[in-house]
Order: sequence, then structure tokens, then C-alpha cells
Amino acid sequence: MSAGGPEILLVEDDEPTRIRLRQYLGRRGYVVRQAATAREALAAWDAHRVDLILLDLGLPDRDGIDVVRRVRRDGTTPIIIVSARGDERDRIAGLEAGADDYVTKPFGIDELQARIRAVLRRAAGPAADTEGRLALGPVVLDVPRRTVAVDGEPVHLTPREYELLKALLSSRGRVVTKARLLRAVWGEAYADESAYLHVYVNRLRRKIAAADRTGTARDLIVAEPGVGYRVADPEDIPPTAV
Repeated sequence: MSAGGPEILLVEDDEPTRIRLRQYLGRRGYVVRQAATAREALAAWDAHRVDLILLDLGLPDRDGIDVVRRVRRDGTTPIIIVSARGDERDRIAGLEAGADDYVTKPFGIDELQARIRAVLRRAAGPAADTEGRLALGPVVLDVPRRTVAVDGEPVHLTPREYELLKALLSSRGRVVTKARLLRAVWGEAYADESAYLHVYVNRLRRKIAAADRTGTARDLIVAEPGVGYRVADPEDIPPTAV
């Protein structure tokens, strides 16, 4: 299991609003990182690869749309725009740039939480069940709760190990190139660090194998020499009820 709940990057230049949202989300189990500018937001995203970004558009240094485009260049991190700019053109621009949802201020805090949960479920991709869980054999990754279990027992993964496993399970049965994995988990600056990826894959394999009582997931991650990695095709691993 990854430490803490899902990580949210809260990008908001209005301090009272930022404090209120941070406290609310923290009480509901989210790990909240904060940024007041576009520069801080992109630095935080590059460093931590959070599960979701809540993004105000009216930032003091750059428009929030620029943040959406920059994130989408390297990754698929879900983005919910939370902005006082409620004009239809702004909403369309934000969604076309790659945001997953758009909430106009003022908003109901419970509505925002519902949208967060919905976006996190969708972030697991078409391979997930209706609750946003990715399951293959004894391995279950719960995206909305940011947990990983093997044979029903929680497994502690670092944030990078968790993102690596999620990327592979989301594309199960298909080869994911090394460059794509590196960009998705670490960012564009690491796109050529294949040796770095090898180290993390081996760590992930060891943790899964150590928790796998049945031995059915020991060969879950398969290397495709010179290309990348994939997780074993679903029919190759006995299913486990979720």
C-alpha cells in the first residue's frame, strides 16, 4: 500500500481558499500538496507525480491552461479545473487542453469531492472495474484509495513503484515502451534513463513476489528486451475475486 491516501496537488493562489480546501480534503484522507503559482505547480508535479490536480486558472505568473498543456505533454494525471471563470469559452478551452472536469466557483464542497472520486475512478482506465480497481490474479490496485494488495494483504509501495504498477496494469496484455513508462512516472527529463527503470521494475517484482503466497504473480511483469515491459495477459494468471 502506498503511504497515505490519494495525493492531490492543489493549485490556488488565494490563500484562504487554499487553506479551506486543504483542510477539507485532508480530513477526508487525501494527501494534499499545495502550489500558489504555475511554476510551483509544475515543479511539484514533476517531483511527486500526484494522483490528481485541482487547478485554478487565474494564477499570478501564467494562465492555468498552460499548466494543463504542460502536464498533458508528459502524462495523464487527472486534472479538475476549479475556477471563477465560468464562461463557456473558458470551459471549452480547459477541456480541450486536456482537463478532465471543470468546476465553477463558487461550488459545493461535497460536489467537488464527488467529482474527485469520479475522476479518480475513470483514471484507472478501461481495464478497471466500476470502482476504479485494477485486478490481475492476486494483485489488486485500487486507484481511488491508492492501495495495492496481493492475496488480500496490503503491500507498501513507494509513490514511483505505485505509478509504475498502475501504468502497467492499465495497459495489461500490451507492451509499454521504456520511454513511455519513464515519461509517465518520472517525466520528460528521465526519458532516456532505462537503467533507472530497470532498478524500479526489479524492486516492484520483489515486493509482489514476497507477498504472493500462491506463486501466481511471480512472473506478472514481463520484460520485452530492447522495448519495454508488459504485465502477463489476463488468461495467463488465474483470476482473483475483487
